[in-house]
Amino acid sequence: MKMGSLLFLICCLLLARAASVAEFIGDEAAIYLDLYHVDGSNSPLGNKSPEPFAHVLDRDENRIKALRYRITSAKARKPGVVLNQSIDILGPESVSIPVNSGLSVGSGNYYAKIGLGVPAKYYAMLLDTGSSLSWLQCQPCAIYCHTQVDALYNPSTSSKYKSLPCSSSQCSSLKEATLNDPSCEVRTGKCVYTASYGDSSYSMGYLSQDSLSLSPSETLPNFLYGCGQDNEGLFGRAAGIVGLARQSLSMISQLSSKYGNAFSYCLPSETATGNGFLSLGRTSLTASAFRFTPMITESRERSLYFLRLGAISLAGKPLAVAAMQYRVPTIIDSGTVISRLPSSVYAALRQAFTKIMSTKYAKAPGYSILDTCFKGSLKTMSVPQMRLVFQGGADLALTPANILIDVEKGTTCLAFTSSSGDMEIAIIGNHQQKTFTVAYDVTNSRIGFAADGCH
Repeated sequence: MKMGSLLFLICCLLLARAASVAEFIGDEAAIYLDLYHVDGSNSPLGNKSPEPFAHVLDRDENRIKALRYRITSAKARKPGVVLNQSIDILGPESVSIPVNSGLSVGSGNYYAKIGLGVPAKYYAMLLDTGSSLSWLQCQPCAIYCHTQVDALYNPSTSSKYKSLPCSSSQCSSLKEATLNDPSCEVRTGKCVYTASYGDSSYSMGYLSQDSLSLSPSETLPNFLYGCGQDNEGLFGRAAGIVGLARQSLSMISQLSSKYGNAFSYCLPSETATGNGFLSLGRTSLTASAFRFTPMITESRERSLYFLRLGAISLAGKPLAVAAMQYRVPTIIDSGTVISRLPSSVYAALRQAFTKIMSTKYAKAPGYSILDTCFKGSLKTMSVPQMRLVFQGGADLALTPANILIDVEKGTTCLAFTSSSGDMEIAIIGNHQQKTFTVAYDVTNSRIGFAADGCH
């Protein structure tokens, strides 16, 4: 092979890797997408003027309320679907659909570049294990589109794009995916979705079908998603959301016939110089380092990922709480930042952690929802070992960066808080997941953890 041809081939391979990598083992493939924190040093999505961390925690609390609502109100939701409203998005009397604030969950903290259309164009999309329907902002943005990094998607430029009618079975499935009834556009008969989130953000538009590109060679020709015409709220500068939940309209479910119903990720920290990854497909679970715990199916909310936390140890000693105190619905979630624990478990953790830390560091006032704080910074503190142990023996041996979080200059806090509300739920948030590889084997109902995942 001539040198010029070889260099050309190498350049093509590098360009393909910029979007994603496909690795084949036998007849199966795993797709690897680079994953970024929205406020990371190499992210174009971050705010030019960083907001107070208290605002992040406020949104985090709203997400928890939304997750709790989904579990506690599930019995009251009827399975039937009603096209509850006829509207005309593009007409002279456009009407925004009333959204049910708090029915779904807020947007996430991590994004990947996802391709859409033929020819494919790539967009920065937030990833969310708590959402099912994927959507992105579309021209003509009949009502409103927030500012995003990428150019707005123009569906008319794709040879494979089509909107779905109200009579389609896919339209009927929107109620389960979004917890909102679909609507029907008067003039065209197009199916209209509404995806609402815990912080009152929402997206409304046409249920659509197009070609999804995960790499230049790996595509899904009939991907179902929302083409957003009214997108309002706290989505940052991302183009939209990719749903990774356990529901038929999620991206994972739609890819399952080709790649298998499984995925894994490693969430990078904001300060990391490298990227994390999202790996799609059964072969993403082959790492021998994984230790698995059963994936619990919660009858009241089947789309979320539940597991069972069995114990927490601090400085090598289990917390002084009974095993039954851990037995509350426990969700692992990519979009929640701070982990929530049952109130009795958190009280024991706070007492034991404070006893150790207060001998070396002065206490600081609480910050927003965080009430166990100290003067100093994560970089300079000596932190006791902490281990989260799950059913079956899987565990997370947390690093200091998973245990503490700097909330403002000179103050760092324990990155856990107590569950609240009438029904206690526990959440394993993304701060505790950072730098671990987390595997979701939906087919075999198990969740795995492996250390040192982001490289």
